[in-house]
Amino acid sequence: EKMLRKIPIRGVVLDIEGTTTSISFVADTLFPYIRRELRNYLNKNWNNTELKSDVEGLRQLYKQDLTSDQYKDKNVPAISDNGSDEELQEQVVKNVTWQMDADRKSTPLKALQGHMWRSGYSSGELKGHIYDDVLPTFQKINEKNIPIYIYSSGSIQAQKLLFENTTAGNLEHFFKGHYDTTIGLKTLTESYVAIAKDISESEPNHLLFVTDNILEAYAAQKAHWQVVVADRPGNKPLPLNHPFPVVTSLLQLFQLSDVTWSL
Repeated sequence: EKMLRKIPIRGVVLDIEGTTTSISFVADTLFPYIRRELRNYLNKNWNNTELKSDVEGLRQLYKQDLTSDQYKDKNVPAISDNGSDEELQEQVVKNVTWQMDADRKSTPLKALQGHMWRSGYSSGELKGHIYDDVLPTFQKINEKNIPIYIYSSGSIQAQKLLFENTTAGNLEHFFKGHYDTTIGLKTLTESYVAIAKDISESEPNHLLFVTDNILEAYAAQKAHWQVVVADRPGNKPLPLNHPFPVVTSLLQLFQLSDVTWSL
C-alpha cells in the first residue's frame, strides 16, 4: 500500500531536474549553448575582470593536471601564460571542450559555465524549461498559503537563473527559499533533518518532498517527511516495489488521497 499519513501539508519542497523540469534540459539545452557560444563569449568579454579570473582558474587547473596522476598522461589541452588574444582564446576553447567531452565537473569549468548561462538567460537566448503543470501547481499551493522551497544539486544561483527565466516567465516569487548541496547531499537523511530545522518545522511529517530520485525519496522518508515521486518523460525507470505515491503531473498532487492539503 502506497500510503502517506493523513497529516496536513505545511510546506512543499521540490526537486528540479526530472520533477519541475525535463531531466534532459541540462544535456540538451544548457551544455550545447556553452559549446556553441564559447568562442563568441570569449572574444566579446576577453578584457572583463570576471572572465580574466575564470581563464586564470582554468590555467591553474591545467598546471595542476600536468602533475596529477589522473590527468598527466591525458594530453590535456594547454592554456599558456602568454600569447596573442586569438591564440589564448583558441586554447581556452580547446581546453573547455576537452573537459566537457570528458564530462569533467571541475570548479573553474563550472564557474565559466555559470557566467555564460547568466549571460544567455539575460539576453533571452536561454529559457528555463518547466513542464506545463508547474505554474498552475505553484498558483494552487500559493492560494493555500503553503510555502514552496526548491532543493536541487545545482547551485542556488543556477536554480534562481532557471526560475527567473522560464518558458512561463519569472516564477522566482513563488519560493520561500532555495537549498542546494551546501546543506547536504540529497541522498542523505541528515540533509532533510537540516532543511526541516532551517524551515523551523518541528514536525517534519508536515513537509512534502517531490523528487524523481528514489534514493532521495527514501532519505526524506527516513527524516519523517511525506514523499511523492515524479515520473516524467525520460526519467530513470522506478523500481517496482517502492512505498511512494507516483505522479506524472504535479497537478495530481491535489488528487492523491494520501496527501492532505487543508488544515
